[in-house]
Amino acid sequence: MKVLAAMSGGVDSAVAAARAVEAGHEVVGVHLALSRMPGTLRTGSRGCCTIEDSTDAWKACEKLGIPYYVWDFSERFKEDVVDDFIAEYAAGRTPNPCMRCNERIKFAALLEKALALGFDAVCTGHYARVDQDADGNYELHRANDWAKDQSYVLGVLTHEQLKHSMFPLADAQTKAEVRAEAERRGLSVAKKPDSHDICFISDGDTRGWLAEKIEMTPGEIVDQSGAKVGTHEGANAFTVGQRRGLKLGTPAADGKPRFVLEIRPKENTVVVGPEQLLAMDEIRGIKVSWAGEPIAEVHSGAEFDCMAQVRAHGDPVPARAHMITDDEGAPLLVVNLIDPLRGVAPGQTVVLYQGTRVLGQATIDAARSLASVD
Repeated sequence: MKVLAAMSGGVDSAVAAARAVEAGHEVVGVHLALSRMPGTLRTGSRGCCTIEDSTDAWKACEKLGIPYYVWDFSERFKEDVVDDFIAEYAAGRTPNPCMRCNERIKFAALLEKALALGFDAVCTGHYARVDQDADGNYELHRANDWAKDQSYVLGVLTHEQLKHSMFPLADAQTKAEVRAEAERRGLSVAKKPDSHDICFISDGDTRGWLAEKIEMTPGEIVDQSGAKVGTHEGANAFTVGQRRGLKLGTPAADGKPRFVLEIRPKENTVVVGPEQLLAMDEIRGIKVSWAGEPIAEVHSGAEFDCMAQVRAHGDPVPARAHMITDDEGAPLLVVNLIDPLRGVAPGQTVVLYQGTRVLGQATIDAARSLASVD
């Protein structure tokens, strides 16, 4: 097959490309330039789109003996990921930019261009697996190494995208194994630290970065009854579940800490309350998509058992889910959690699993705690 290897400049993408070459595929490496000013991005272990990363990607391709290109996706990255991130926070939601990047850049824009150029598949260093069922339908599954599993952030992939996705690290037992393989292959990134955090926020200060992009207006912090207990400099800077930095002027009656329960951007109000109200029992999700062919219950509207996960490295919990339509006829995913999840926020992504298989995902629009119901 003719394979386009997405080269981030890290050890995972380098080893994935090496395995694709070793498997006999015709491989071409490409690094995505996601910023017009890469020098402003983080370096070392903090980012994944820096000048150093581009150089490391080139060195890996040179070692593997494959062609190397840099594609400028900076404009689309700004529109589809950065601007979306700002807009979601401005609306009082908590977005996942890595999910949007995989959905709109790596497996939409990149794959679309790759197919137009005659490539059969895009290869990445994600820890996940693509399998086929007895009827030849493509499915997304967790990787062998659950500690590094990245199937959550790939839950947005469609059946058509899975047909053209290649994840050579699916069988890796540990990250240490991948690093050892990189060293054996003579790849200079063998000991390069993993990237983490949000790549386009240079110093890791999300609140400070947002303050420069979103107009922050002072407002009130209230309890569940609506009584004022403090003030804030901008509701958009808070996240559901937050405890630190609230600076409440009125202590709780029981003397216990209070947490952010809700952000109301239209009212510029932050709602706080006791920790037990952070445990959500029901999630409702919009922008629903299915990773592969949907299971039969999706079409019938029947309930089905599953595991629900709301963070990339969070623990999945047992749940029962079903599809309904909202007042305007749009599809809505309802997830009833057997074990409540703490601190679920609108804007996050809920990904559903059955065993190791990723069923699909939705953007959380609302969450409910039974403890808050009278």
